[in-house]
Amino acid sequence: MRADRLLSILLLLQARGQMTARELAKELEVSERTIYRDITALSIAGVPVYGESGPDGGYALVDNYRTNLTGLTEGEVRALFMLGIPAPLADLGVTRDFRAALLKLSAGLPDTRRRDEERVRQCYHLDSIWWRQGEERVPHLQAVHQAVRENRKLHIAYRPPFAIEIERLVAPYGLVAKSGVWYLVCARNDTIYVHRASDLLDVRISEESFERPTSFDLASFWEEWCIEYETLLSDFTATVRVTPGFISELPRYFGNYIHTKIAQARPPDAEGWIRLELSFESFEAARDRILGFGRAVEVLEPCALQRSVLDYAEQIVALYTRCQGEPSIS
Repeated sequence: MRADRLLSILLLLQARGQMTARELAKELEVSERTIYRDITALSIAGVPVYGESGPDGGYALVDNYRTNLTGLTEGEVRALFMLGIPAPLADLGVTRDFRAALLKLSAGLPDTRRRDEERVRQCYHLDSIWWRQGEERVPHLQAVHQAVRENRKLHIAYRPPFAIEIERLVAPYGLVAKSGVWYLVCARNDTIYVHRASDLLDVRISEESFERPTSFDLASFWEEWCIEYETLLSDFTATVRVTPGFISELPRYFGNYIHTKIAQARPPDAEGWIRLELSFESFEAARDRILGFGRAVEVLEPCALQRSVLDYAEQIVALYTRCQGEPSIS
């Protein structure tokens, strides 16, 4: 562990220039006394580190001293620094390793590019969590991660909707994070399944190992699975008219596939509205979504959806009309 810490001190001084013992101790989560001993060890080992006392003092490396640990180009390094530490990586417990890797990459940058690195950090931030998305408890994620990494089978327990608890021995092919939610892609009896990690009631790593098929590609499988899953969620179809000003907003609510439907739609009517068939998870989901669109979307078919939207709209109007007629409380 000390050798790793000595290397980290060397890289920190190389990447950031002069640093105080307090700053180094905070960064490496050790005491200042430990930093003093480590600096002495580096000096004995021949690393040209020197210290300056006083309020503006600290430790630094002599000019032109470098240790190049990477073979990456400057552009490649800067691209990696755009990543930051996404929440899914933090979930897997690799935050410290990721920061250490970025530090090594930083040490590989020329002095003239150090400011570029900091600018990249300040210009880009990746947030993988959707608005108002509650934090999911995934207590077994670390165990699943270990099994995936070590190619070891998993005993998992889960409870499907309206069913009893089920236990299975599966081969964990991979983990996928979609909008901050983790999914386990696994195989049993040559059939591939997908489980939401937060739905796993219990997980135990088996001593039995497995071999991932060479033909299996996680990214390709996930793309195909998402298409099939979204098809299953589209059980209810409604025919609607969409106002011209709202057409460009449709991909926000229905995904990029809506571009194809828009391109295949009939020519706009005299008012510029277009006619589309939109898919929803259910009748209730269609009503709720269309109510949220206000006057931008008009239901044409089915009539039952028209009547339901009208009924809810009339109830809303009646409620707020009554509220306007009530005296205010002072």
